[in-house]
Amino acid sequence: MPIPVSTYRLQFRNGMDFERAVDLVPYLKRLGISHLYASPIFAATKGSTHGYDVTDPNVIDPVLGGREGLESLSNALKSEGLGLILDIVPNHMAASLENPWWRSVVTWGEVSPFARHFDIDWSHKLTLPFLGSSFEQAVMERAFSLVLDRRQGGLALKYFDSLYPLDPATYPAVLSESTDPMAARLADLGRQAKSGNAAQFHRAVLDLCHGGDCEGLLRDLDARARDADFLVFLHSLQPWRLMHFAEAAQGLNYRRFFEIAGLVGLRVEDQSVFDDVHETVLDLVRKDLVQGLRIDHVDGLADPAAYLAKLRGAIGDDVYLVVEKILAPGESLPEDWPVDGTTGYEFIAAQVPVLLDENSFFAVRAAYEQVSGGPSDIPLEMRAAKRQMIRVNFAGEVRALLREAGQLTGLDKPVLRNALEEILLAFPRYRTYGRDDGVADGDRALLDDVLRDAGRSLTDQEAQAAHRLVALLKGENAGAADHEDAAILRRRFQQLTGPLMAKSLEDTLFFRHGEFLALNEVGGELELPEGGLEHFHQEMARRAKEQPHGLSASSTHDTKRGEDARARLFAFAEDASAMAERIAGWRQIAQPHVKRLSDGPAPEPEIEWMIFQALVGHWPIDLLAEDREGLAEFADRVAAFVEKSLREAKLRSDWNAVDEDYEKAVTGYVRSLLLDHPDFVADFVDQIQQLIPAGLVNGLTQTVIKLTAPGIPDIYQGGEGIDLSFVDPDNRRLPVFATLSAFDPDDPIAFADPQALAAGRVKQAVVGRGLRLRNQHPELFARGDYVPLVAEGEKSRHILAFARVRGDEATITIACRLPLSMLVEADKGSDADFWGETSVALPDTSAVMSWRDVLADRAIPSAPRLLMRDVLKGQTVALLVAAKM
Repeated sequence: MPIPVSTYRLQFRNGMDFERAVDLVPYLKRLGISHLYASPIFAATKGSTHGYDVTDPNVIDPVLGGREGLESLSNALKSEGLGLILDIVPNHMAASLENPWWRSVVTWGEVSPFARHFDIDWSHKLTLPFLGSSFEQAVMERAFSLVLDRRQGGLALKYFDSLYPLDPATYPAVLSESTDPMAARLADLGRQAKSGNAAQFHRAVLDLCHGGDCEGLLRDLDARARDADFLVFLHSLQPWRLMHFAEAAQGLNYRRFFEIAGLVGLRVEDQSVFDDVHETVLDLVRKDLVQGLRIDHVDGLADPAAYLAKLRGAIGDDVYLVVEKILAPGESLPEDWPVDGTTGYEFIAAQVPVLLDENSFFAVRAAYEQVSGGPSDIPLEMRAAKRQMIRVNFAGEVRALLREAGQLTGLDKPVLRNALEEILLAFPRYRTYGRDDGVADGDRALLDDVLRDAGRSLTDQEAQAAHRLVALLKGENAGAADHEDAAILRRRFQQLTGPLMAKSLEDTLFFRHGEFLALNEVGGELELPEGGLEHFHQEMARRAKEQPHGLSASSTHDTKRGEDARARLFAFAEDASAMAERIAGWRQIAQPHVKRLSDGPAPEPEIEWMIFQALVGHWPIDLLAEDREGLAEFADRVAAFVEKSLREAKLRSDWNAVDEDYEKAVTGYVRSLLLDHPDFVADFVDQIQQLIPAGLVNGLTQTVIKLTAPGIPDIYQGGEGIDLSFVDPDNRRLPVFATLSAFDPDDPIAFADPQALAAGRVKQAVVGRGLRLRNQHPELFARGDYVPLVAEGEKSRHILAFARVRGDEATITIACRLPLSMLVEADKGSDADFWGETSVALPDTSAVMSWRDVLADRAIPSAPRLLMRDVLKGQTVALLVAAKM
């Protein structure tokens, strides 16, 4: 199978289309990229900024250039020897009337040919949670009108700009009091309409509209819409039920993507649905326009293993295939998944011990506890966040599970509810992977552990109920008659635990617990893993064994902050006492901007702590205190990040219950500091000057690790330069490709030039040299062993080193860590004085080799020990390749 040497993630939309991407191909080739990794490119809702709200999986979005544009891009990539990887979305589509399949379901209800394409519970009417109030209130406020939809061909209930199509069978009821001939003909069309002939029906309506006088019909529709009782009656006749958007958590009858009502789950486990959803994707693969696929949110599927086996069978063995899957600590990909790996969130988490030592972490925690008013209890905070998700945000899904469980067990509802809640609270990862025919041994053991943990908080009766539930989830104690219902329960449980974990941890707790923002990352944990560098080496060795061809990410469209913002925060935490002292000083300056609201200060101390970390981590390197325009732009970005953070935290504000006064006070605090307090800005910029170069050193360290550790380095657009972006949508902004594409791979790396480092040119050059090395030795990096190397000597704590070895091929990666104190001390003398006798010991097989540093283009003599004063001359990273290769 052709394995990528590297991938470059490009976010289409937001100014990027196929034509513009074609222009970037020569640059990607010079950089050393082997595969362009494209965000979703299929038709999406109007104005979509990300493409995951697909409206037609078989139409290449015309906004991007359509099929012709995609073929041009594919051919341009091929002409340079590059491949194309597509991000596809098999789990969900947009629950939008722009989606023809969804429109069909809304129009025709359960008899629509697409009614089984979506994961809908047809024991209830289709719920449409898109009103700003209840349906009854909207009727009283005259928010609805009855209209003739001249674009789609049919009658519709209009609510602002949305036209909800009426079931044609209800046309006679709408038009029963009209004497207009056009109305009578339209009513007859409705009586005769069949969903199987939907296109014929809509054409007939359009022909009728275009061929006659509709004025009388329109007057009658307008008169009917003024009758509130009739609108309520008409609503009751439809196969759908309009409802307030806030009711979505309680009353939806379709599976959502996470808690987004505008994204409806697909049933790709059904062969006909799979075929319809993948028709164009498979055609692109067959015609070799696409050489790889990335599967979005694989855990949302009913049976990921079966889906992936079906997909692998359809695309063949020569197509690169990765899945978006968040692995819990110690979790591995299921062995029966025919994939090359994940999209690499776990790789980000694995690097934490390289960039943060244990003492610094606990000192930061102690400082945060002084601000927050008490000790941190992460498990308790997680439990509170998860309980809120269970009882509020996913109340409908939990209620559906309870209904299934109640029918299977006959147990008392309150007892069963408590048992289920504790099981969900105790569940430690995204999901199990039980199938209709049972559960694997590993997942059975996991469920047993969950049962044991849940039992600690349950009464004896509730514990017995939990035991019954877990038995059903494992495929036990269900008779032949109940087997299918038990499989449905298991599937629904598994499709809930993933979204529940993601929303509880990543999208709630990570925004509540701002102790140290660099840890609050997708795939990460709020606790520091034990073992320090040894833990990192163990994870890399495991990665080499389990998924050597998985993507290795440092930034993605889903990460909470750009990789260089995270790197700077790690430098900030290195001296925790100085970090605490600085934040305390800034908070003191900012006290006049704290508002006193009825429910407490705004912002509260914990949010101030978070805000100042964000300012430190994301402050643009070239933003000066006197740059009013730049400060205003940055203030807008920070305010947007803070607003999103407050809503995601779901404490004093929420997406469904916005507290405008609170949010205005907190964002006003930020704006006042940045725009109305020049003394603060000047002091702030001055105080972070030491942090900026230390953060850039950390950025180079995580870059060379990504380039040479097991896995396929994935570069997020612009990440080859300096990435200080906030969480989405900020991280989807278009990079300045005009500057990046001036890159010349043959230029020497200006390690000694602080301006080149600050501008990202050093990092970009390191990426280019590292990718050139990978392109020259693909088998070494694709299949080579991972060998940890030990640093010795006085400054050994500042060194990370490892080798990649395959036969007589070998490379050594050396990178500096904990740079803040290192840079301060190094300024006092020469590199030789600083490093002294600090060295890295080589394995016996490598000790006789001579080396060349591909970054500095410099020979390194063979020796059993590499002295850092000889290797790191004016640089903080080195990539050594055996010279005899």
